[in-house]
Amino acid sequence: MIYDRRISHALICLTGILIFQAGVVYAESAQQIAKRAFRSTVLLVMEDSNGQPLSLGSGFIVHDEEVASNLHVVEGAVRGYAKLVGQKTKYDIKGITAVDSKRDLVILKIPNMKSRVLSISNSDNVEVGEPVYAVGNPQGLEGTFSQGIVSSIREVGDDKLLQITAPISPGSSGGPVLNSEGKVIGVSVATFKGGQNLNFAIPSNYLKALVSSAGPVVPMDRFKSAASKRSILSDLGGKSTKGISVESFIWDSDYDNSYIRDQGFTFSIRNHLRSAVRNIILLVIFHDRNNMPLDVVPIKYLGPIPARLARRVGGSVDYSVKKITTPYKGISNFRDKPDTKIEYRILSFEIDN
Repeated sequence: MIYDRRISHALICLTGILIFQAGVVYAESAQQIAKRAFRSTVLLVMEDSNGQPLSLGSGFIVHDEEVASNLHVVEGAVRGYAKLVGQKTKYDIKGITAVDSKRDLVILKIPNMKSRVLSISNSDNVEVGEPVYAVGNPQGLEGTFSQGIVSSIREVGDDKLLQITAPISPGSSGGPVLNSEGKVIGVSVATFKGGQNLNFAIPSNYLKALVSSAGPVVPMDRFKSAASKRSILSDLGGKSTKGISVESFIWDSDYDNSYIRDQGFTFSIRNHLRSAVRNIILLVIFHDRNNMPLDVVPIKYLGPIPARLARRVGGSVDYSVKKITTPYKGISNFRDKPDTKIEYRILSFEIDN
């Protein structure tokens, strides 16, 4: 009789455990979330009418051939392309199917781009303190995965912003912010300059509404943004990049380094302002002999650079770029500067107070 009672008790306990487990949603490991998210995250390169890069950003697949991102990533561009993280194939962006200028969101139509769709969660259920993961391409570094928590839920007028500690940098904009189940709870959008871990994401419920309202494709060169006067990002603002210039490019070495994959270079960043500057982010764009963009190198210089002075800054590029732009004629006649055009685009900087 005692044996039967023990069996009965064990069966009751087992049944209770099974019932409990059936209602539990298990969190995934960071490694699992990263692996799945990379299959759905894209690098966006936006270009002007001459095919020259204007900006780098991130996005993620919300439907077959549809990618979500920030409006500020694509604004002002007449065309662009996307590539899945870790892959080489480039997909031309056909146009825009939906825009929410107030929340800085956009849906892009990208023919033939098909991969895993990221599930969009209900951002109203997000709580302060829960773990989050930001996925993107900060400063063009593909497939960057960072972890943090929701540090606050901010109200901006009638809207909300998720404040997170997961790092966001230029190039991360438009990337997904995921919860512990690997579902989208926000879209990376901005970081406060001069702040520490003050990073923000647009709540996913705004995106969910935008995805459902997608309409006919508007070509990039015909799109005109109707910027809202009460933008959710009005206090995050931008900064003119006038007052900072780049000059005096030279290759690092004075001999043929063809056996080394990366070739170093340096250039000067000059500060024409009356205040010191720091955290300068720019693109170095190499052109071929037909004046077409050949490669883009993102550079971040922490600084500071004092008022009216300049500093040498270094970077590197694949050696093939040097071979194409700078003919090698032997050590006695080495060319330390490219024969082709080099363009510099200052993306942002901070005044050092």
